[in-house]
Amino acid sequence: MKTWFITGASSGLGLTMTRKLLERGDRVIASARRLQPLEVLAAEHGERLMLASFDVTDTAAMRREVERVFAAAGRIDVVVSNAGYGLFGAVEEVSDAQIDRQIATNLTASIQLIRAVIPHLREQGGGRILQVSSEGGQIAYPNFGLYHASKWGIEGFVETAAQEVAPFGISMTLIEPGPTATAFAEGLDRAPENPVYDATPAGAVRQALAAGAFAIRGDADRTVDAMIAAGDAAEPALRVALGSTAYEHIEAALEGRLAELRAQRDVAYSADAD
Repeated sequence: MKTWFITGASSGLGLTMTRKLLERGDRVIASARRLQPLEVLAAEHGERLMLASFDVTDTAAMRREVERVFAAAGRIDVVVSNAGYGLFGAVEEVSDAQIDRQIATNLTASIQLIRAVIPHLREQGGGRILQVSSEGGQIAYPNFGLYHASKWGIEGFVETAAQEVAPFGISMTLIEPGPTATAFAEGLDRAPENPVYDATPAGAVRQALAAGAFAIRGDADRTVDAMIAAGDAAEPALRVALGSTAYEHIEAALEGRLAELRAQRDVAYSADAD
């Protein structure tokens, strides 16, 4: 039986993961701002589900809860940093307040959670951190610039931190789902639309989203099954792309960047000192 600590556990992938882990007999510490969706599970599973309520953007409150749950659990095997949402709008359209909230929730809060749990995982002799990113941590769509900034940012942070903590038996994995059948689209924070973008790629994406033209291939249950498998893996990968859309988009993006880099080899080498 493992013990998992999951943020953003009141909806979407976090709630599905909490349910599946409890059903297989594990212990879960589920955190969210709103605990009501978790109360039925708490009644069903008793002491195997511990609830923690805090806003991930309140770093002081988050650190207090991390201290409390590690003390109460004794050992936590897997930490799942899952809290987040999407901001939708061209970079000119989004407000300063929307930018600040997006970065605070998706990037800064994830960084601070990881920083808070590392000492506990180190002291207990190891553990694993699953950071929920997105295919949007390696590719970019119009209208999601700030969301991508948060996801590309957390990918760089995790890649660095993973190297630092590996000697302590702590492994880290970035989970990169593609479009998945959750309430992500309904939860988008939308900026007011500027009509000057109607005939641009940003406008085309808006129109496609409004028309329901995006294929959602990802299945939430199967995505969570793969996330749990990443938490259980003996030799975890640094990145796990989930869904055919994520795989295809990331593969194309990486191949395109590699081709562009190789085409500039002579330019790159020309900047070296003699």
